[in-house]
Amino acid sequence: MSDIQTTTVCEDGYACTSQVGDFDLQIDATDETGPNPNAALVATYASCFIPAFRVGASQRGEDDLGKLQIDASADLDDDDDLAAISFDLHVEADLDDETFDEIVERAEGICHVHAALKADLQADVSVHGGAF
Repeated sequence: MSDIQTTTVCEDGYACTSQVGDFDLQIDATDETGPNPNAALVATYASCFIPAFRVGASQRGEDDLGKLQIDASADLDDDDDLAAISFDLHVEADLDDETFDEIVERAEGICHVHAALKADLQADVSVHGGAF
């Protein structure tokens, strides 16, 4: 049996509903009833990177980061495929740049979405400490 199983249904048009465990996830290629697949992937990547960043910080002895927020942006190529992703990661804690760089490196090794994407599409991460 697989580790992850989902079921995705499209009754008509371009909107799909995926059953993921106990959750329904609405994705729509036309952005009418939910985010499009590229936007959902970028949001999923950010949603994976934040906890990975917290774990990476904890491994380094930084357990009190406070609020974290990623403002993600992505560029599409001429075929509407993802070409570049960037994260502006805002952290309530005000740590030095060297510490943030070390935590980002750890997070990149922990984040499952980061590992799943081809290297030239992994997010370029900028961290902004003392953000809140």
